[in-house]
Amino acid sequence: MIVGLGNPEEKYLYNRHNIGYMVVEKLAKVLLPVDSSEKEWIGEKKFTAQLCRVNKSLILVKPHTYMNRSGIAVSALARFYKIEESDLWVIHDDIDLPLGKIRIRKGGSSGGHNGVESIIQHFQSADFIRFRLGIGRGKLDAKKTTDINLSRQGIEKFVLSTFKDSEAGEAKKMIKNAVKAVILTLDKGLEKAMNRFN
Repeated sequence: MIVGLGNPEEKYLYNRHNIGYMVVEKLAKVLLPVDSSEKEWIGEKKFTAQLCRVNKSLILVKPHTYMNRSGIAVSALARFYKIEESDLWVIHDDIDLPLGKIRIRKGGSSGGHNGVESIIQHFQSADFIRFRLGIGRGKLDAKKTTDINLSRQGIEKFVLSTFKDSEAGEAKKMIKNAVKAVILTLDKGLEKAMNRFN
């Protein structure tokens, strides 16, 4: 089960925080015939999520519980489909990575990401695979070259912002690379993907 994290409302569609949604949507288009990839996304009200069945052994998920409650949908789906920790992969934004950087790892803390934290709490395990996608660190003064730690309110505002025009190319490239990373992990295993993308 590959989960892309994001927020479901239209107004959040292209936010930095929704990069997980963007990747699983692109992944569906790569793994399925283009004309059917969008039709395969089905809303499952009982799980508060959208699912896309790629084949008998692979499901793509967009939780519709809002980011901070992602674990509710993920844990319910994992119980229903009998998904083990090693078979749960989560794709999410990471404000601590520069725009375009991808880091793949298994286990560890949430790193302050509320969606990941919610999954850890509800799944009662942190031992799942994460694809962390760098969305850049917000800057209080664009003229300064060094990153400045933002306040909590500043971080929330930044992750819910859209990519600037100057960042759009790098963001698009990162989504493509994230899809490649997931496919490589599916085909060749976690270690190969980590060696190539980390």
